[in-house]
Amino acid sequence: MWKLKILVFALVCLKFSYSDLSDNYFLTDEFIDRINSLNTTWKAGRNFHSQIDVSYLKLLMGVHNESVNHQLPEKEHSYFSVADIPEEFDAREEWEDCPTLREIRDQGSCGSCWAFGAAEAMSDRVCIHSNATIHFRFSAEDLVSCCKYCGFGCHGGFPGMAWRYWVRQGLVSGGSYDSHQGCQPYEIPPCEHHIDGPRPQCSGVGHTPKCHSTCEEGYPVPYNKDKHRGVKAYSVRGEKNIQHEIMTNGPVEGAFMVFADFINYKSGVYQHVDGGIMGGHAIKILGWGVEDGTPYWLVANSWNSDWGDGGFFKIKRGENECGIESQITAGIPS
Repeated sequence: MWKLKILVFALVCLKFSYSDLSDNYFLTDEFIDRINSLNTTWKAGRNFHSQIDVSYLKLLMGVHNESVNHQLPEKEHSYFSVADIPEEFDAREEWEDCPTLREIRDQGSCGSCWAFGAAEAMSDRVCIHSNATIHFRFSAEDLVSCCKYCGFGCHGGFPGMAWRYWVRQGLVSGGSYDSHQGCQPYEIPPCEHHIDGPRPQCSGVGHTPKCHSTCEEGYPVPYNKDKHRGVKAYSVRGEKNIQHEIMTNGPVEGAFMVFADFINYKSGVYQHVDGGIMGGHAIKILGWGVEDGTPYWLVANSWNSDWGDGGFFKIKRGENECGIESQITAGIPS
């Protein structure tokens, strides 16, 4: 039934597809002003150059359209009382001694969001389950370059298979680009979105890094010894089950359909109002709340901290907005 719902959602969305993508209209001030004139639950603003390569933006949407066929078995939930779920929850405040909860990474010119959402949630969960005694940043580099059954590297992947790989093969440590953190830091540099700064211009190239079974020079632990594994991985369905999962075990990876208006998100609770489909995108969900009467999920993106609300965003909760509640994946660390 859940696969049918996703398919129906996708077919409904197709009538909007690429209606305003070919001429960059969705990146114009006129489009942004039109969104804001609607006085909806969120505000738009400039996150990217008006002339940025649209192929780069599409590349960011790295959830492959076959990912619905690669979801993990649904978790069997033990009984819990819905009354125990608070109106608001923020994992950053609940587990203050876990710094990865507050970090925003940058996937660069690569459709590796499926790997980032997974690596980020895994990193958080290791810290949470160890009562903040273990701080291990899982390497998105290791995942995107070495997991052959996870999809197509920088050209899209399957979030569910990323978690399965974590359980079966394990992942080494690795921080952001040029961080020199861990065994395999991310090798794809961040790029310049909407300011003239020192970073290279964003493009739609997206070359997948080669898989290496070695660590960065100077890292004291061998590659095979640095591997950390999960004990199980699963999918979660239903708003209350997702909430219970987050407040019990930590952030989860989610995926949703990105429309052109989302590119311009700045604040408030996002819900789709205009623009064609860009593609499927994976993220990390770390909490929820209610803003001006609108329930939302609190989400961390992987487009650097100069996008959106410091790299984070809120999206409408409880109505499967853009499919946000259809593809939730998580797991338990060893």
